[in-house]
Parts: sequence; C-alpha cells; structure tokens
Amino acid sequence: MNALDVARWQFGILTVYHFLVVPLTIGLAPLVAIMQTMWHRTGKDLWLRLTKFFGKLLLINFALGVVTGIVQEFQFGMNWSDYSRFVGDVFGAPLAIEGLAAFFLESTFLGLWIFGWDRLSRRVHLATIWAVAVGVNLSAFFILAANSFMQHPVGVVYNPETHRAELTSVWALFTNPTALVTFPHVIAGAWLVAGAFVLAVSAWHLGRRDSEVDVFRPAFRLGVLAVLLAGIGVVVTGHLQGQIMVKQQPMKMAAAEALCTTTQGAGLSLFAVGRIDTSCDGIKQVTFPGLLSFMSTNNPDATVEGVNDLQRKAAAKFGKGNYVPSLPVTYWSFRLMIGLGLISVLIALAGAWLSRRGRVPDRRWFRRVAVFTVVAPFLANSFGWIFTEMGRQPWVVVPNPTGVDAVRMLTRDGVSPLVGTPTVLASLIAFTLAYAVLGVITLRLLVRHAKAGPAPVTDNDLAEPGDQNPDRPMAFAY
Repeated sequence: MNALDVARWQFGILTVYHFLVVPLTIGLAPLVAIMQTMWHRTGKDLWLRLTKFFGKLLLINFALGVVTGIVQEFQFGMNWSDYSRFVGDVFGAPLAIEGLAAFFLESTFLGLWIFGWDRLSRRVHLATIWAVAVGVNLSAFFILAANSFMQHPVGVVYNPETHRAELTSVWALFTNPTALVTFPHVIAGAWLVAGAFVLAVSAWHLGRRDSEVDVFRPAFRLGVLAVLLAGIGVVVTGHLQGQIMVKQQPMKMAAAEALCTTTQGAGLSLFAVGRIDTSCDGIKQVTFPGLLSFMSTNNPDATVEGVNDLQRKAAAKFGKGNYVPSLPVTYWSFRLMIGLGLISVLIALAGAWLSRRGRVPDRRWFRRVAVFTVVAPFLANSFGWIFTEMGRQPWVVVPNPTGVDAVRMLTRDGVSPLVGTPTVLASLIAFTLAYAVLGVITLRLLVRHAKAGPAPVTDNDLAEPGDQNPDRPMAFAY
C-alpha cells in the first residue's frame, strides 16, 4: 500500500467512527427539546424525568462527536494538502461558518442548558435546548454544503494561473441542488437513529418487572412516531436524491445497480446471484422491472445509462483511465443502507401495534429485538455515507457536466506529496486505536446510564430560579 491507499483508509475509518455518533446527536437534540416542551406545557413530572434522562445520554454522545470531529478537519492539511490547496478557497467557507457559528451556537447553549436548570426561567431554559437543536442541524447543513460541492461543484471558477478553484458565489454554494436534497435526507436518517434509540431504551425498561410504565410508555410512543415519520422522510428524500444523482453522477447510480449496459425500462436489482466482480460483465441479478427507470426519472420506460457506456464516455473526455467505482462496495452498501433502514421501520411498526390502545409493549421477544436492532439505523447511515463517498471515486471533486467542468480533481491528485506512507500509517494506527478506546468508553457509559433509568424528581428540580441562593456557585446538572 502507498501513501494514497493509507490516507484513504484513514479518512474512511475516521469518518465512519465519527458518523456513528453524529446522527444520534442531530436527532436526539430535538427529541429532548420536545420532551422538555411537553413538561413545560403539561407540568407532568414524567416529561422532566425523561428530559434529564435522555439529555444525559445526549451529552455523552455529544462529547464523543466533538472529539472525533476535530480530527476530521486536520486530515485535510495533513494527508490531503494538494486537495486543500486546490479547493481551499471554496471548501474553507462552509467549514469556517460551521465551526465559528453553528458549533459555537450549539456548544454555548448546551452549556447554558446544562448549568441553567436552577438559574434560568423555565421558558428561557427551554429556549436553550431548542437553540442546541437548531445549532446541530445548522452544523449538518454547512458540512453537507461542503461535501455537496465535492459531488457537484457550483459557484466557482477555475484559475489556470494558480491551478485553484476560486469561489464566486457563496449563495450558489449554499443553494447547491445537491445540498438542498442531501440535507433533508441526512436529517431524516438522523431522526431514524434517534427514534430507534429512544424506542430501544424504552422497550428495554418496559420489559423489566419493576418498569415505570407511566414514564417509559410515552417515551416509547415518541420513539415509534419519530422512526415512522423519519422512515417516510428517508424514502421521499432518497427518491429525490436518486433523481439528482442520475443527472449529476450517472456513474454512481449505474454502479449502485451494477447496471453494465444502457437499458430502457431498467429494473431495480433486488440482489445479485453469485459474486459482484470489479468488472461489470456477467453479473446475474434478480430485478424488479422498470423500477430503476422510475426511480431515476419517474418514468418506468426511461433509458438509464450503464457502466460500460459511461466508462467509454469518461475515457474519451478525460483521458485513459478507470472511471468506475468499486462495484462490490457501491452495490452492497446501497442495499445494506436500504435494508437496515427498513428493519428499523418494521420494528417501529411492530411497536406501534403492540402499544395500541394503551397497551404496554412488554413482550420478551420484542424487547430483545428492539435492543439488538438499535444498531440497524446506525449502520444504515454509515453504509449510506460509504456509498456516497465510494460511489464518487475515482474523483475527489466530481466534474460538473452542466458548467464548471474544469473544477475537477482525481483522488490520487489530492494526496499530500511530502507525507510518506510510514507517517500516514502511524497516524492511522494511532487514531484507530484511540477512537476504539473512546468508542468502548462511550458505549459503556451509554449502556450504564441507559440501564440506570431516570432519576426521581426532587424539590430542587421543581424550584424556580428565585427560590435558590444567588450566591452559590453553578452546579453541574448531571
């Protein structure tokens, strides 16, 4: 393996590590805000207990997200300096806004939420957690705007003297059609994760003999509702994203289906019979007739371009080379993304049925299934990102066929030329081990506090700010 291979492995491993925690933060923050809003409106202690209980789990997850996210941006200068030099004028803008505005917004108000339980009025304190929820979603948008530029560069010109992409319109960057369809899809996926998490934790507690049914049944129903709404959102936004993909990156969609030849009325591949090879020939599949054409154009008889034809076009336009992404990775990651997401929705449907008309979903089999399948939406999100990034290969900045064609870069041209393989390999090993340790610690903390359940409400929890001694120091709420 050379420095390019190791650098790609490092970025991929650290990205997957980081994105395991990001969707839970994005989705759980508004769910905790909803719980606190319910307490504010109803005055029922159960919603206060749930707010603090799931808020504690949110904080644990948030901490790991911050630690793992910081390293992500360092990699652009460490292992991908030529890429950073080429697109730094563009890529730096959304990353800077995310760090200086969105992240500071969420972290500042998260601190106020943690320490302000007995210092702020209930309305102001409620506003702080909603500000956190807005902040995490803004962070997601700015990061996705940067990533969407790599998928579909807009708002830039190519300077042949400096060999750099230069930003001409930040508005075009933030209204990139790729970003506008990717953002709701990612948010829906995050709600799927958070809803499944709340559902699983609540189902585990409802299956205990000493379960507090009056506390966890409302939480369970909220988790079920979040998963079902998110499932609908994922399907709708995924369909729109697929249509954008066919226009902007037809090779990615063709690779996702292992569609070797251009086909009219192309069917959606349900699964492959035999092994998916790196070459797009002789692959046997079971397909659903016309569905791929419908997903791509809303017309079941439309023509969808195949891998081999797209490869010939790319070679004629950009020169000799292999412009086909890894077919096994794109094909199976696409299916795992959809299949694992579907499992989450099916579990939620079962939970909705078991908890209908005031029933308690305390079946032992459901408790076990819900707990073990909580990993399904996490993995679905990860496989979605693997498909998105690997399907873009061999480009790190994909050519825009509608205008900014000169702003493009192959992945091999973005790696740092002066960083050798031993250096990158050492950092890969160090970061992977460090992330593994942090992951184990975080998982144990989440499991421990999830099993402990919500603490009982005390008089101090219900006290108004004026009832407290103003001279005493702030207390950490957890």
